[in-house]
Amino acid sequence: MRWRSASNRLVVQVVIPVLAWSVLAASPVEAAGPAELIVINANVITVDHDQPRAQAFAVAGGRFTVVGSNAQVRAASDDKTRVIDATGLTIIPGFNDAHLHPRPLYSDASPHSSVDCSPAAVSSIAAMVGALRKKAENTPAGQWIRGSRYQETKLGRQPTRYDLDRVSKRHPIRVSHSSGHVRVFNSYALRLAKVTRDTADPPGGRFDRDQHGVPNGVCRENAAAIVRDAGPDDPRPTTEEKVQGLLARFRLYAARGITSVQDAGNNSMSKLMLYDAARAAGQPLRVYLMLSRYELSKLVQLKAAQQLGDDRLKLGAIKRFHGNSLSGQTCWLYEPYADRPDYFGIPPRRSQDYLDARILEIHQAGLQACVHANGDREIDMVLNAIQRAVQRAPDIAHRHRIEHCSVVNERILGRIKSLGVVIAPHSYVYEHGDKMQAYGEQRWNMMHPNRSAIELGIVVAGTSDSPVSAADPLLRIQSMVTRTSAEGQVYGPRQKVTVEQAIRCWTLGSAHAAFDEKIKGSITQGKLADFVMLAADPAEVPPHTIKDITVVRTVVGGKTVYRDPGRGSADPSQSHGLR
Repeated sequence: MRWRSASNRLVVQVVIPVLAWSVLAASPVEAAGPAELIVINANVITVDHDQPRAQAFAVAGGRFTVVGSNAQVRAASDDKTRVIDATGLTIIPGFNDAHLHPRPLYSDASPHSSVDCSPAAVSSIAAMVGALRKKAENTPAGQWIRGSRYQETKLGRQPTRYDLDRVSKRHPIRVSHSSGHVRVFNSYALRLAKVTRDTADPPGGRFDRDQHGVPNGVCRENAAAIVRDAGPDDPRPTTEEKVQGLLARFRLYAARGITSVQDAGNNSMSKLMLYDAARAAGQPLRVYLMLSRYELSKLVQLKAAQQLGDDRLKLGAIKRFHGNSLSGQTCWLYEPYADRPDYFGIPPRRSQDYLDARILEIHQAGLQACVHANGDREIDMVLNAIQRAVQRAPDIAHRHRIEHCSVVNERILGRIKSLGVVIAPHSYVYEHGDKMQAYGEQRWNMMHPNRSAIELGIVVAGTSDSPVSAADPLLRIQSMVTRTSAEGQVYGPRQKVTVEQAIRCWTLGSAHAAFDEKIKGSITQGKLADFVMLAADPAEVPPHTIKDITVVRTVVGGKTVYRDPGRGSADPSQSHGLR
């Protein structure tokens, strides 16, 4: 595919064969010749119910051709076949992160980078101020100074405008919360937006205020957008800078064993053009791209022309927001937050009628609605809209999704099951368990409901929501298995899952969430040869050490896209010439 811009209009020009929206079936593998690659002496966790474990497999044409014993697989090879002797290492299907936000990775010195304010980088508000000040010293006056990923629970409190005023009085400053749903601005930025004591909270947003009613710089949801948009434009990277930054980001994903990603941003056709350019430049992973509501008509046209992509870059979903943040503590609840008896969160900006109409148009187009919702009250509204759409057009097959689906109850899960909705929950208790304190212990066993959903037969996709939490599937799996924060607190043990269940969510579950279960998600004859070699079996190590397992090799379509540089000659395949 190629997309280009002409006269300020996006023109979609298809120049290669592309895939239809219908579920892509795995093609039968013909034994036309010997395997190009075989992997032997492995502990293969296939995630295939019909053949859960194997010792070896063969690959030809980018797909698995034989899965079984060493003898069976060797029989499919000849003297030209490349061989990996796994020496007992564990191999699983490639990880598929079903909800994350890939952003180009720039150097710290780049004008396009933000200051890392995560707990790994700064341990106090004073340290955060110091890091932002260094950035300000090398930034022209009047331009934004940006920070990201702060956590008030780790800093001890929310930073305010007065903290950021210590950084600079010559720059507007904004620092985003790890959730992405809360931002803190300095006084300079608030003045640009004309935010004062008399400024009312906007629909779908809130200005935090001090004891005198003056906004203190903490802006939640839509309030943050108002202040950000009043400031200067951020410096614009060139297309080449964005492409190289995206390649750098995807190399990090590959090093964590990720072979497929589902970009859950509110994306435009320009993002599609960027991915196409990155693919031409060697981007190694597979992408399912969700588009914004503004691109619905273009997506409908592409679907009608059967031009929704291929197994490397694929379309088919519209991303909608209806609700707010769990870790940012803005999601809308039926019952109040445990630490604020008069606070139910921030209601969504839009009405039920509006949501109903938007979901209906997506459903009637035969496309997938992927709707962000965290609070139980928000989730019920999304389910109402899906139910009404299905009632209006019952003959249209669908696989609509709720992104995050954080605070639920048995009734809500029953509705999800009956409607055939897929959920993509958070798995970030390790980093953000402490944010769950605000919801009260009585809720924890029905938050991030992985086990309850699996028991009901609801498809659960594995997600990081990166950069909200790290795009590190092994850490995410540990979080799902232990429900334990970095501080050692267990949150909601009822929702603990087994290692095998977590791996299934991160492979076959995520593939199902993107209509790809027939072509990937398990090590099965005929499927795409995407797999990960691990230094240990996640089911055999102490659960709290799953995150420490080394990714030895990541392979997409039978080709290595990452090899652990630390293994050196200990890499079991080096002598076999795998490229």
